[in-house]
Amino acid sequence: MSRIVIIGGGPAGYEAALVAAQLDAEVTVVEADGAGGACVLSDCVPSKTFIASSDVVTAFREGGDLGVINDNPEEVWVDAQAVHARVKKLALAQSHDIATKLTKAGVELVAGTARLGDDALGHRHPVIITPAGGDEYSVDADVVLIATGATPRVLPDARPDGERILTWRQVYDLPELPSKLVIVGSGVTGAEFASAYLAAGVDVTLVSSRDRVMPHEDADAAMAIENVFRARGMTILGNARAESVTRTADGVLVTLADGRTVEASHALMAVGSVPNTGSLNLQGYGVTVAPGGYVQVDRVSRTNVPGVYAAGDCTGVLPLASVAAMQGRVAMWHSLGEAVIPLKLKTVAANVFTDPELANVGVSQKEVDSGKVPARTVMLSLDGNARAKMANVTDGFIKLFCRPASGLIIGGVVVAPKASELILPISMAIENHLTVDQLAHTITIYPSLSGSIAEAARQLMQHEFE
Repeated sequence: MSRIVIIGGGPAGYEAALVAAQLDAEVTVVEADGAGGACVLSDCVPSKTFIASSDVVTAFREGGDLGVINDNPEEVWVDAQAVHARVKKLALAQSHDIATKLTKAGVELVAGTARLGDDALGHRHPVIITPAGGDEYSVDADVVLIATGATPRVLPDARPDGERILTWRQVYDLPELPSKLVIVGSGVTGAEFASAYLAAGVDVTLVSSRDRVMPHEDADAAMAIENVFRARGMTILGNARAESVTRTADGVLVTLADGRTVEASHALMAVGSVPNTGSLNLQGYGVTVAPGGYVQVDRVSRTNVPGVYAAGDCTGVLPLASVAAMQGRVAMWHSLGEAVIPLKLKTVAANVFTDPELANVGVSQKEVDSGKVPARTVMLSLDGNARAKMANVTDGFIKLFCRPASGLIIGGVVVAPKASELILPISMAIENHLTVDQLAHTITIYPSLSGSIAEAARQLMQHEFE
């Protein structure tokens, strides 16, 4: 029986453990915070739960055009303590469910930390486990999976204190919502929290070091969402780099590199993450670690040391829970001798949980515009979609990319409510090598937002004959 030790119990770790247990391995998962790791307890699950509450507020405030009258929209407010309590309750419940599933599968779950030992023992790897409140001990593993995730990046002149200067993991401990919030960083995390707090009635200023929000996303999609932000009253400071964030008597002062300052009650730092790899003795064990602390892996999650694998945010491959989980599964399938398909990032869909949402999969507009990927493109606004009109959806679009000659679908972008759901048929089309003709001949529900996906395919199909 193979002996597997997994350091980290987030999506990469617990999904890997379930696969290994299914293949009759003896599995130990070491996790300091609880089953599900930071993803479940402080990152993804809490933030999306918080966003769900903000979406309800938006629906109330913008219901007038649908005949739902609210004489005083300001009376719709968010009880921060109730929302935060719900966030924490759901996170703990999800963690408990994961722990139960692991236990039922026969996985040993250890609350604590672990690191690699000093020297390999033949083909086995010593792992030093330090349980919470107990003495450390060593386990000799046939396979080790590093799945320790990442933690919010801290700037030297903007150190979070948990009271006024915050990371996204600390916001749920506030007794009330900020009266005025400055968010430093306009990537995915910054944009999501900016959208949610704006909907909750908070005065939000978003500091972006680039000329637009979410600079790494599709430019049309990012601009559409930025326009919604501005229309709803958000202040966006473009090409503005924060130099420092300091406490004042009753709030914070954000100083920008160009000398401008912004005062607010609170600041949320959303300037990326750093991998949790410093205490694992990776370099001492001979595992290659890239600049920045990321563990280098190949497409089946192998490090350069045989029998040592890594998965999730600590690898820097793609910081998505879905990718982390698949990296972990692939690692176990490969290490235990199962047939495995190497990780394919081109078929991975990603979503930004702003309002509206932004989802994408496959090739990007940037790759097409640069000539790297030849493609025909169509971008179809949702303002002509019947279901969108009924729901008063005025912002959003469907974009499809296909091969010029064959019409093979190779990418897509969706900006819409629940884009995270609408991207699935495009992902399936790419994964299963469908053409725009095949998608165009698929009968869709009328009326539906997904009908615009088939309509976009029909427009690309028509272009074949032009």
